[in-house]
Amino acid sequence: MEGDFVENSQNRKNAQLDQFRVNNYGKKMTTNQGLRVSDDENSLKAGVRGPTLLEDFHLREKLTHFDHERIPERVVHARGFAAHGEFELHKSMEEFTRAGFLQKPGSKTPVFIRFSTVVGSKGSADTVRDVRGFAIKFYTEEGNFDLVGNNIPIFFIQDAIKFPDLVHAIKPEPHNEMPQAASAHDTFWDFVANNQETAHMIMWLMSDRAIPRSFRMMQGFGVHTFRLVNAAGKATFVKFHLKPILGVHSLVWDEAQKISGKDPDFHRRDLWENIEHGNVVEYEIGVQMIKEEDEFMFDFDILDATKIWPEEIVPVQMFGKITLNRNVDNVFAETEQVAMHLGNIVPGIDFTNDPLLQGRLFSYLDTQLLRLGGPNFAEIPINRPICPFHNNQRDGFSRQRIDVGQVSYHKNSLARNTPSTSTWEEGGYVHYAEKVEGRIIQARSDSFNDNFSQARLFWNSMTSPEKRHITDAFIFEVGKVKSVDVRQQVVDMFVNVDKGLATELADAVGVNRPTGENVDVSASSPALSQERTPRYPNTLKVGVLIGEGFNGREVKAVVKALLNNGVTVDIVGERLGSLTGVDGVKVVMNETFTTTSPVLHDSFYVVGGKSANQAKFESDIKEFINETYKHFKPIGVASTGEAIFMNSDASPGPGVVIASESGADFSNDFIQAIAQQRFWNRNIYSN
Repeated sequence: MEGDFVENSQNRKNAQLDQFRVNNYGKKMTTNQGLRVSDDENSLKAGVRGPTLLEDFHLREKLTHFDHERIPERVVHARGFAAHGEFELHKSMEEFTRAGFLQKPGSKTPVFIRFSTVVGSKGSADTVRDVRGFAIKFYTEEGNFDLVGNNIPIFFIQDAIKFPDLVHAIKPEPHNEMPQAASAHDTFWDFVANNQETAHMIMWLMSDRAIPRSFRMMQGFGVHTFRLVNAAGKATFVKFHLKPILGVHSLVWDEAQKISGKDPDFHRRDLWENIEHGNVVEYEIGVQMIKEEDEFMFDFDILDATKIWPEEIVPVQMFGKITLNRNVDNVFAETEQVAMHLGNIVPGIDFTNDPLLQGRLFSYLDTQLLRLGGPNFAEIPINRPICPFHNNQRDGFSRQRIDVGQVSYHKNSLARNTPSTSTWEEGGYVHYAEKVEGRIIQARSDSFNDNFSQARLFWNSMTSPEKRHITDAFIFEVGKVKSVDVRQQVVDMFVNVDKGLATELADAVGVNRPTGENVDVSASSPALSQERTPRYPNTLKVGVLIGEGFNGREVKAVVKALLNNGVTVDIVGERLGSLTGVDGVKVVMNETFTTTSPVLHDSFYVVGGKSANQAKFESDIKEFINETYKHFKPIGVASTGEAIFMNSDASPGPGVVIASESGADFSNDFIQAIAQQRFWNRNIYSN
């Protein structure tokens, strides 16, 4: 086997990319042929007001390159953002797989993760209601392994033949190209009602999982069932899971919509800034495992991509951690040109007969041929493996390798039959020898037919606030559907999940109440609720609303405590620049009431103060208070800010920490409230 396994190969990928990184700072301008350019402001003309000359090679090169800068965006997952990092193995998986990067605890493997939305175009907003892509490229010593997953553990459909139909239905409607990056329209909900295998996925899509607070605060799932195969050839069914160290947290829908206008780049900015500041971007990674002999012991088919394996039945066994620690140097060269493909696997990892997975194995390779201009996309720096690769594939657009010698076929004698194949013992990939029998048929297994039991399980597992959010999401989405008939079909479909949900939806969207009953499932899976997630203040963003004449000692102590607990602090006022407190303490404002917004912060610390236009100053602060309060977020109130707070639409109560009441414990109380993030027991309509 070529290449020895090393404890830390992170530097190998960086070293490889360094060969292609170019810093133009301080350099002389040249053409692409290396010729120094004397004028980049004016084209070559016959006289200063005369015609431009065709012989101007610099003009032709510059315009020609510009005209060809764009490549086709991805059909789905077009809008994405990515970062480099490393995977560290904590627990050897040797018992279950021969994959080299999963053998030795402490070993590290370079990774590249691309996060994305599914439906919208490349220029759409980050915080739309949508599934998020969570695609990981592991640069292992045995080749690239791509785990191409999502932030939701299941999918809409069971068979890949339905994928074009799903995407056509959820994309903007073809007659008017609307709506952008949204599922709230007729064709999507018509598809849902007439393809009821979607029921479970729709429950997830209507939940808070579809509007994550951050890429750093959402789970990742491999979605499909894979196999791990050990050195003895024994296989185990697995599902891959990634769990964020910071916990799983979401936006609220009103907030998400407003962020789309205030900062369409909200999620990518959050990831970029946190990595630049050295903040924690970490995920635990593990697998659920089912023995081959136990494949049929469950009341769901383990190959059905619309079903989960409840964690209470099949626990997740963590084996390592992924840390993202480097931003890309060029979004196009890395994030846009990365080619993720489920067929990129290594010895010890294999596929199953999941019909959705099988179709993706074709589609993800096929799409790169158009998007990246031919079969040589593996030579693009971000896609290159860190181990050597040798084969008889030749030529094609933009070939970069220079393969020497006269032989480009197998078998041969002129090159002593090289490059030669490898045995199992030498590290060659050998497909798992699964026994398969049956008649050729276009059909689905009856074990795939239960569309509603797990959708009901998901509903049962939600807390009251989560159920409220799901119901409101249904009302918003189906309320946007113009066809009364489709709205009725959706109501009649989801009565199978919960009659109360379907009845409230019917009343809200103006159709008949359903006559059916929900399926008889009383079980729940506590692991599905976000309310049981870890909570930390680290990396959350707090704005300090402040004016002249503040209590410097009080503010300084609180800000210091926030920073010591990993909170990001913005000083927000009427203008950029410095302010001075009554005791001479100065602060520098990095945001204003105009440049930021209540929806762009996790919490606010209301300090108040003085202004030349006191009425407008206090009105601006109250607007921030009211919006933050309405979105159930924590608010801290300094002694000098209490009068403004009491004059707002907010009320003392859950998540509101007031200095005059907390006294010396104010900073600790406020930090605990920040970590909580949302206070669903707040009565936002009390005023």
